[in-house]
Amino acid sequence: MEKLLTARLHAVKVRPYLASALFALQVVEDRSVPTMAVDAHWRCYVSPGFVMRTPVEELAGVWVHEVSHLLRDHHGRGERYARENKAYGPGERLRQNIAADFEINDDIYGDGLPQPAGAVLPSLLRLDSGLLMEEYLRSTSMSGLTGELAWLDCGSGADGHERPWELGSGGANGLSKQQRDAVRFRVAEGIKGRPGDAPQGWRRWADEAFHPPQPWRQLLGAAIRSAVSASGAGDDYSYRRPSRRSAAVPGVLLPSLRRMPPKVCIVIDTSGSVSDAELGSALLEVAAISRAAGGRRDLVSVISCDAAAGVAVPLCQAEHLELIGGGGTDLRTGFAQALRTHPD
Repeated sequence: MEKLLTARLHAVKVRPYLASALFALQVVEDRSVPTMAVDAHWRCYVSPGFVMRTPVEELAGVWVHEVSHLLRDHHGRGERYARENKAYGPGERLRQNIAADFEINDDIYGDGLPQPAGAVLPSLLRLDSGLLMEEYLRSTSMSGLTGELAWLDCGSGADGHERPWELGSGGANGLSKQQRDAVRFRVAEGIKGRPGDAPQGWRRWADEAFHPPQPWRQLLGAAIRSAVSASGAGDDYSYRRPSRRSAAVPGVLLPSLRRMPPKVCIVIDTSGSVSDAELGSALLEVAAISRAAGGRRDLVSVISCDAAAGVAVPLCQAEHLELIGGGGTDLRTGFAQALRTHPD
């Protein structure tokens, strides 16, 4: 395996920002592996025959290729895709492996890593480079490639489907979830520290590793539900329903405590960079917020904001809400205007 380790050192030399990840891989020699493959626990399974017949520079490219699957969490993403789309079986596994290779191979080669013959690239299907695995899976069936790429197998680290040769979660020398996350963070930290050394795809990945996309719809819904259901500052007394304690004070009508729906002010970005489809989506969210606020449309107001904030328009005054904007972007004015309406 000396040749394999030499290739890893070469990979570290030409891709220094991946050094932490490359050295974190645990090598497992296995003759049943077609070439090289990885599992979700950061084990790298290696065929001795493949290592013998492959030049060192190309082996270095394979090192970078396999560790890219793990850094970009193709294992977890492949499992989610299979679960959401009921995509199981050998054919679907191969499709996911091809799509994962499309995602990472477009910025692996060059600068010390020669592109091997038969590299799996998006250009094979005349697809654009720079897309994600899921986008490639949605855009084409890849039926034209599955026959000639039947040999392709990067392990469960590429698609989430466990292979017979893999040691599994109970095997030796695997990394825990915390260790895997720590490796990803160190690599992302290195890319962010020296962004000029990494391709655009890796810089985008590092940005998402530090600031992962948030499920904002779920978070917004939870915040609205919490505000609507919470008692305290929004409560007030009302004589619409007498208090049950009135029976203890004959001749006196006591008010009952009433929960008041929150007053909500919504700021919508109407700058020129926002598409009509996104504005339509924003209006749908406004309607959903109004329903979550107890249907009291008079308590919901909307502010259109690009570089300047518009007037806070109560939702009940406009059956067809008019959004004004199209200029630059400065949402600070919108937030300042919203605070002047004294929302809850």
